[in-house]
Parts: sequence; C-alpha cells; structure tokens
Amino acid sequence: MAVQLNHHIVHARDAEASAAYLAAILGVDPPTRFGPFMVVEAANGVSLDFMTTGEEHVHPGHYAFLVSDDEFDAIFGRIQASGADFYADPHQTQKGEINHDWGGRGVYWADPDGQWLEILTVPYGGWPT
Repeated sequence: MAVQLNHHIVHARDAEASAAYLAAILGVDPPTRFGPFMVVEAANGVSLDFMTTGEEHVHPGHYAFLVSDDEFDAIFGRIQASGADFYADPHQTQKGEINHDWGGRGVYWADPDGQWLEILTVPYGGWPT
C-alpha cells in the first residue's frame, strides 16, 4: 500500500462548534463523534478530527481543500454570508479578493479559532501534464 494521509487532529476551544463550522462552510456531512474527537470527513477519505483542548488559545494550523468550480462558488458564498474576512493570499495583504493562481481560483479565511482555511480549484503549481 502506498503511504496515504488518513487523519489530522485539529485542536479547538470547542471541538463540536469548530467541526460543525467547517462542515457547514464546506457543505460536507455533519461531523461525527469518535471518542473525544468530532470528525469531519473529506471526499478522499482524509478526516480532520477536532479535539477540545481546554486552552483559551489554540495554535492555528493551515488546511487547504481542493474543490470543483461549483463547490468553490457554493463555499465562497457561505464564507461571504458568514461575514468572515477573506483574502487572496496567505499573508492577508489582499483582503476581500480571491486569487486566480495556475488558472484556477483560491481564497483564504480563518475559522472562529483562527485555523487558517483555504479552498482552491487548481492544485499548487497547476494540474500535472
């Protein structure tokens, strides 16, 4: 078997709220509980397993999701409707814009815990030829 990423643990102040936020924004199935984790499944079988830390501040990570053009439109609409600030770049210098890197579209925003989220329609560097 080739090496595959299976899951990643995401620290949160409130695992249920953070997982529910991500699932709702992405338009995926609601999170499920697995032990102390609230699990959000991506279509490729990789999951983000949210765990309540009990800490007031969590160290944010960066999570990027490759989506279709139709999914981008729907997710971006939910980001805008949520009132979250969004950016075309990870350095937060192009507020209120999306990017068109490699002929696709991408956008960055933060969840309520400060986790840095990204959706993109073309992978970094473009599609393999």
